[in-house]
Amino acid sequence: MDSVSNSSAVITLEQVTYRWPKASQPTLDIPELTVKAGEHLFIKGPSGCGKSTLLSLLTGINVATSGQVSVLNQPLEKLTGSERDRFRSDHIGYIFQQFNLLPYLSVIENVVLPCQFSLLRRTNVAGQAKQKATELLHRLRLPQELLHKPVIELSIGQQQRVAAARALIGEPSIVIADEPTSALDFDTRTLFIELLLEEADRVGSTLVFVSHDPTLEKMFKRSVYLPELNRAGGQHESDR
Repeated sequence: MDSVSNSSAVITLEQVTYRWPKASQPTLDIPELTVKAGEHLFIKGPSGCGKSTLLSLLTGINVATSGQVSVLNQPLEKLTGSERDRFRSDHIGYIFQQFNLLPYLSVIENVVLPCQFSLLRRTNVAGQAKQKATELLHRLRLPQELLHKPVIELSIGQQQRVAAARALIGEPSIVIADEPTSALDFDTRTLFIELLLEEADRVGSTLVFVSHDPTLEKMFKRSVYLPELNRAGGQHESDR
């Protein structure tokens, strides 16, 4: 793992373990991980090594069993569940593996959803959520004629770009992508990641990209192989 100055860190893990309820052994045991502001970090590893569990800690969906997970200098274990939900809505854009788009809303309606849940992200678009969504989708190369169609009518590759625009709208400090390219062919994957990196740079977001596909690693300046970092080995992970 590359060394990173804590003074520029937006994510810091220190002596973090996580054990699922009723599990006898932890899924994660990570001595240290630091991600700095504006960094593009690729986290790789096979299915079952703890990647999804790690993301659940970074986003405050779950809380570490021991140790400290700090995001934007906020120790997440010190927040209540509702405070973590609000923190996540305000500061983290999430691209899910299955996209999690609302199928019968239009493309634009899906993209502006984070601004409805977060005052901060709504403030960041200065009352122009639909215009900002349109601009994002244009930069992500989604055809103009699709913007008002139900998202269920789009191809998988097009839905992926909608999911990316939804994560990026309102300029969140951190964007987390959980294997969002797994359903795409290589050329489409490469183009999508290039566009995602470009957009993250444009708004100054830190990007954490998780994948089991090592061929994508070369597109990132820094990578972490989770099985080497995770002393627990991840073999007890329940979600992968």
